[in-house]
Amino acid sequence: MTPPNPAPLIASSRLPVHEATYRRLRDMMLFGELAPGQKVTLQGVTQALGAGMTPVREAIRRLTAEGALTLHENRRISVPVLTAAQVDELAFARLMLEPDLAERALARLDAGAIDRLAMIDAGIDRAIAAGDVQGYLAGNHLFHFTIYEAAQAEILLSVTHSLWLRSGPSLRVVVEEGGSVGPDLHKGALDAMRRGDAVDLRAAIDADIRQGLDRVRDSLLAPVP
Repeated sequence: MTPPNPAPLIASSRLPVHEATYRRLRDMMLFGELAPGQKVTLQGVTQALGAGMTPVREAIRRLTAEGALTLHENRRISVPVLTAAQVDELAFARLMLEPDLAERALARLDAGAIDRLAMIDAGIDRAIAAGDVQGYLAGNHLFHFTIYEAAQAEILLSVTHSLWLRSGPSLRVVVEEGGSVGPDLHKGALDAMRRGDAVDLRAAIDADIRQGLDRVRDSLLAPVP
């Protein structure tokens, strides 16, 4: 495993080394630095992150327990390759949780918070215009979880984080193979938040989730050339 952007910055983080290592490897999953089917090794992650063996081993263990990595019978570890049925499960779970999290958050999103979300979305627009896949995926994650964290629903948020971990690598591949970055449907969500309209906010989040996972599903069902 040789990720394109080694990041030997773990030691400088204010977080404990174990947690910082876990989060960096998690972000590599979320933002598509690791591809579906890619082998993940202790040595490869250690070199990529500039971290020690012990925190890397713990990070891999945690991500395997969360379903973000797959442990095979021969003890090989890899990034899962989703099936169409698994994408359907992810869609079902995310569509049950995320519109509800957004609605729970609405009363806590004041004008300043919505303005910050608009700034995040403007950054996403710039990433789309530049064809910056990783910037798009990172911005999209930040937009959604800035909303969801405002819901103050710890259990629902934890489950939602796990669901995003499972879909991140596949979404990166789909975006790159499709030749276009985006789209996102955040403008409708921002408008609904400004109006305090929970119904429209739920609908906008629902539609945004569907368009992303539909692209993943379509790519899995497409005939191999």
